[in-house]
Amino acid sequence: MNKVTKPIFTQTKCPLCFSSILITWQSDDIPFFGEVMYTCTQCKCGFRYADTFILSQREPTRFTYKVQSANDMNVRVIRSTSGTIRIPELEIIVEPGPASDSYISNIEGVLCRIENVLGMVSRWTDETPETIQKAHELLESVEHVKMGEMEITLIIEDPLGNSAIVSEKVCKELLSSKEVDKLKTGVIVLEKEDLPDHFQD
Repeated sequence: MNKVTKPIFTQTKCPLCFSSILITWQSDDIPFFGEVMYTCTQCKCGFRYADTFILSQREPTRFTYKVQSANDMNVRVIRSTSGTIRIPELEIIVEPGPASDSYISNIEGVLCRIENVLGMVSRWTDETPETIQKAHELLESVEHVKMGEMEITLIIEDPLGNSAIVSEKVCKELLSSKEVDKLKTGVIVLEKEDLPDHFQD
């Protein structure tokens, strides 16, 4: 059973409207991976931020997993706000940005998130017919993957080491400095005084 602790709350100012907001911090122990810290905050102006931090020190890492059957849909995925997701066979790249959310899900959950984006693109009236057609084709391919009828490669690269694919079948590699330089982080830096006391130097 996971060891979830009681949440800790700290106060800071919203970076958009400067209103007072609370940051929630909560630790969790994930089997086969270790202790993580969830943090999230939301402001009435619409600003929100969430992330998952690995509490042990991590190096810039690439995780590669071959999705070959419907059984692979249950493999756990940790995607931090600094993680880039790639599916080469479908030419899909999901890069982090300022509004990126972190999440702990599985491969099916990752594919469902991609489907949601593709679904929106397919309904946009200002897109070209070629783009809409491509979105429909990708939606069909993703559905085949979920049914175990098409094999893909799921890759997660994280320059901060806060993302992972948790499986004995995963290939884990360290990223070179050149590879790290090409990746986006999508990280919002919180000031030191915003952190709970036991996270400060």
